[in-house]
Amino acid sequence: MEPVAVGQYNTLKVSRKVDFGFYLDDGEEGILLPKRFAPRSLRMGDELKVFVYHDSDNRLIATTQTPKAVVGDIVKMKVVSVTGLGAFLDWGLMKDLFVPKSKQLGGMREGAEYLVKLYIDEMTGRVAATEKIESLLSNDELTVKEKDLVDLIAYRQSELGYIMIINNRHTGILHSNEVYTNIQIGNKYSGFIKTIRPDNKIDVVLGKPGYQKVEDEAGKILRLLTEHDGYLPYNDKSDPKEIYDFFGMSKKTFKMTTGALYKQQKISFGKTGIQLIINS
Repeated sequence: MEPVAVGQYNTLKVSRKVDFGFYLDDGEEGILLPKRFAPRSLRMGDELKVFVYHDSDNRLIATTQTPKAVVGDIVKMKVVSVTGLGAFLDWGLMKDLFVPKSKQLGGMREGAEYLVKLYIDEMTGRVAATEKIESLLSNDELTVKEKDLVDLIAYRQSELGYIMIINNRHTGILHSNEVYTNIQIGNKYSGFIKTIRPDNKIDVVLGKPGYQKVEDEAGKILRLLTEHDGYLPYNDKSDPKEIYDFFGMSKKTFKMTTGALYKQQKISFGKTGIQLIINS
């Protein structure tokens, strides 16, 4: 069988039952799934998807709890305690996640949140976290192409806008003129690759590309019109911020979407807003 991946989800078979839980087959002595995390219907021979990590006694243990991140993820987490050796983060599991002091940028404070990447410590084999993620990001060998939908994390501000982490691997620029929402460092966003330059520098945009976005937003505008008696006081002369605050989209997307709905004879334009065409 394939080796168990620590810090990841694994699908394992129940090999034996004990008073305090179940042992799952890992090809060796088995990995304990404590009774409190086992489904009531679990039986011998059943397969179960579990998360595997080390407990406080350095033994591999399985859980059906959902951690806030797995190995390889970059995520913002809250510090729950600080010691002379490092800090502990709220991981969403019984055991907190350790950040060695050597992996911190400027010292962590209890109660504060930090952007970290989860990794396997070579010395102990345990899952740990590091705040030093700059060197772990690279655009040398890209795994994305233009128009790809990607997961983004706001990394830091720059003169051009925001540096965004792409799929936990690369970096790209979200330009200031493409920002239509309040960007919070460490928060996750959905977006797409707008441009890849010859030097592998990437420009990203929030949302979805082209008419795929228009199709998604069209349904939203029609729904909002229906909920407001068929009329909304917004048009191409409305303030971009007002459009974003109400519709959650940029003015550019709003104009593209309403233009498409007008051509489909689903809405009409008035001097002060847009009107739903009944029975369209």
